[in-house]
Amino acid sequence: MPLALLPRRGVGEREGFVQVEPTLVVDGGAEFGLNLGAPVRLRLGGGDARGGWVRKEDWDTLSDWGQWVRALKLGSDAAPMGVWLGALESYSLLSGHLVQRYSNRGNPNYHPAGGFLTGALAPFYVEAFASDVLGARLIGAEVELDVQHVLFGRPSQAGRFTLALSAVHDWGRAGGDSPELTLAHLDGTAVVVVHPDYEMHLLAGYGGRPGRGGAWGAVAGVGMDVETLSLNARLRLELRRQHGGFRQGTFGPDYELARFRVAGVTAGGGPAAEAPFPDGYSVYAEANVGWDRVRLGGLLQRHLDGSLAVEAFSWGRVDMDGRVAVQLFTRSLELALSGRVVGANVTGTRSLVSAEMRWRFAGKLYALARGGTLLFPSPGWELRPGSFVSMGLGVDNAR
Repeated sequence: MPLALLPRRGVGEREGFVQVEPTLVVDGGAEFGLNLGAPVRLRLGGGDARGGWVRKEDWDTLSDWGQWVRALKLGSDAAPMGVWLGALESYSLLSGHLVQRYSNRGNPNYHPAGGFLTGALAPFYVEAFASDVLGARLIGAEVELDVQHVLFGRPSQAGRFTLALSAVHDWGRAGGDSPELTLAHLDGTAVVVVHPDYEMHLLAGYGGRPGRGGAWGAVAGVGMDVETLSLNARLRLELRRQHGGFRQGTFGPDYELARFRVAGVTAGGGPAAEAPFPDGYSVYAEANVGWDRVRLGGLLQRHLDGSLAVEAFSWGRVDMDGRVAVQLFTRSLELALSGRVVGANVTGTRSLVSAEMRWRFAGKLYALARGGTLLFPSPGWELRPGSFVSMGLGVDNAR
């Protein structure tokens, strides 16, 4: 059970906690996995003494109880159907033009369990997701059609030429009330270069906001996927057009805050569903890279794991989101740094940063330290800045 001392909520307002984090992990191989556990924060001092021993903001809604499910996996990528439940971190819905690098834990007082389901029935591939399986929030799906399969029969390599339709709706009724929002997108992809170690593809798409005339966007770009024994890389470069308030990647890493107050658009802000987004163009670049000196494995076996996305708009705004983690000294030490900047170079810039260190010693024991900045939604769609720092010891045991 790892222990940690936690956080500072804002200027002049501090609270101290001991954090107990019981965890149960069951590894059932490629088709089944279960990870249960949640941080239980016990008050040491500060804040409102009437708040009780346990931090009430962590457990005051039904959705918060979903945080006990860290990960539940049924099926695999090779199975006809798969289900995954837990925290969504940097989640993208297939093409990524509606839901891109989204996190359902961006609000520090909202801890839902999300989930997604995948299914394949040639020539179709479907992925559906919910950001909160216990509350009315984001739901969406993308249906992908293998065009080559339809026209010429089952191909030797599936998914070389595809058309996909996606739609996402935010009910805005969990984690705080916000306006509803619905977006849809049509995408086409063609794999033009196939090599044993890499592929290159071209893509194009068009999207809009159903029921709202004049809100549309278009995108065209190129991508490259690299897969070797020691390297995994996903690269993408796109040119985008936004019009009438629509933009690609609306449900992105900042959305759980932007649904209350959007950043980098106007001085007054406002929720993302209602705030104007200037017409214009943007260039979007994304790189996801995993490398291991020995042999690339899962996320627990990577000497380097990095992800970076940058979008620059024709009217001056720049958004950046990234994370890098390295493993050193025969994997006994892991260092990670995450950062996000939304609306750089314009009014209303928003930024968050965090760092983590984990050092394993004496086999089953490990020390950890975390720190960073936070933004807490408050009444009136305002965002209150805060920070946190934690440190402690943990022990794990596997049978």
